[in-house]
Amino acid sequence: MTPAVRACVCPGSFDPLTLGHLDVLLRAADLFDVVHAGVAVNPGKRGLFTGPERAELVRRALADSGDPRAARVVVAEFGDGLLVDHCRRLGAPVVVKGLRSGTDYAYELPMALMNRHLADVETVFLVGDPAYGHVSSSLVKEVARYGGDVSGLVPAAVRAALATRMGEDASDPA
Repeated sequence: MTPAVRACVCPGSFDPLTLGHLDVLLRAADLFDVVHAGVAVNPGKRGLFTGPERAELVRRALADSGDPRAARVVVAEFGDGLLVDHCRRLGAPVVVKGLRSGTDYAYELPMALMNRHLADVETVFLVGDPAYGHVSSSLVKEVARYGGDVSGLVPAAVRAALATRMGEDASDPA
């Protein structure tokens, strides 16, 4: 008899993926056999990168990390519907979320309770690495937009994609 596979979903917009996100994905792989990095796609929102672009950047960052845990992370987009439905489809009864601060906890707690209420999906909170406590996708985009150096905040593939995208946006007056 083979043991059951322990699977979780680590959802996020990853717009763009930061080193903090990467840290949480890899640490989740220490705890679970399979980590489903769920790249959330909201058709009503226009992000900096499309869903497929974000998913590919997560894949590239994992591959480039050289970390053996990256092999246990599966990247896929998910859109319409509830996170708990996505978890059911994948057979993953656990959601993993990284927390940088008490503000993150206050934001995530009601969602965690609702996921448990709706589908008995538990949430595991991983305390983020303090080195990335100040890093958010929003701040990364703002720094990049104004030509700031995002080295040390995002993986190299994301840094290159940001430079390209910001260059495209800078030449587009619309």
